[in-house]
Amino acid sequence: MDIALEFLDTFVFDYFYAALLPVRPAPYILGDGLSNSTMADIKAASPWVHHSTTQFLSLEPRDAAYLSQWNRDNPYRQLLSLFFITWFGGAIIYFIVSTISYVFVFDKTTFKHPKFLKNQVRMEIRQASLSMPGMAILTVPFFFAEIRGYSKLYDALDAGPGMWYNFLQFPFFILFTDAFVYFIHRGLHHPSVYKTLHKPHHKWIMPSPYASIAFHPVDGFLQSTPYHIFPFLFPLQKFAYLGLFVFVQIWTVFIHDGEYVANSPVINGAACHTMHHLYFNYNYGQYTTLWDRLGGSYRKPNDELFRRESKMGQKEWERQVQEMERLVKEVEGEDDRTYGGEELSKKDI
Repeated sequence: MDIALEFLDTFVFDYFYAALLPVRPAPYILGDGLSNSTMADIKAASPWVHHSTTQFLSLEPRDAAYLSQWNRDNPYRQLLSLFFITWFGGAIIYFIVSTISYVFVFDKTTFKHPKFLKNQVRMEIRQASLSMPGMAILTVPFFFAEIRGYSKLYDALDAGPGMWYNFLQFPFFILFTDAFVYFIHRGLHHPSVYKTLHKPHHKWIMPSPYASIAFHPVDGFLQSTPYHIFPFLFPLQKFAYLGLFVFVQIWTVFIHDGEYVANSPVINGAACHTMHHLYFNYNYGQYTTLWDRLGGSYRKPNDELFRRESKMGQKEWERQVQEMERLVKEVEGEDDRTYGGEELSKKDI
């Protein structure tokens, strides 16, 4: 995250903090125009020295980098900047990827599903938007520890365990996080925490792409912790880390987009995750079905989901509704959601 921070420091935050907390070294008074000699004196008096965060990208600091009482190494500035990066960066990725998926991938026939809520897309966006600041606050300490040098992130390709690791770090990251997300997710279904933390996400029985981070903020944070813990336990190249951070966001949208293309016994795609939203106690995994199989919680998606003519057919919906309603009563008690699709009558079920 130090690469993202340096980039935004150079083009955004230096100017923000210079305006918010300008330096006032006597006898100089900052104005719109500083002479070269004055700027040189300010730089000479500044305790801050620029060190590039990566050898692959050179971002020379501009004059504004020296004009704030909080230089780039100030911990309060770093915490505040990381909060804004986490919040707005995550929001930008969420809205761009979810909207692309919603427009070009998501099957709008889902609106007619009996368990699709009235105004659901709007509610998903609202819940995600309200949760993002809280998730950012909880996540910032990990990013702060990273930029303060406590993680095992490395820059030069030969600074890791070996060139082989530069390739294997990707599947290693996937396997590690997939395992721990499984156990965290399954734990969130325990009755002692489910209704408080995880039920808000299960409001979306038939999710749209905008449901991808429509969580309770603590729930969203807990399921993200394996991604943040990994670089403190294992080496990870800095650009690989940024790439994986974006990949995780995209994958989370992908498994909520309702396009059932991954009919695989290994990949936990949208069809598998839809089984989880419909039937609660199955398919807790994030990327693969490995831990669900080992933990006895794997449920193979219905074959009908992979055929266009039956995917959104009345017969399939009736079967889903019948089992889902039984499970809702077992897990949640009465179903208090308000649905927008036409309800199936009892005689049809």
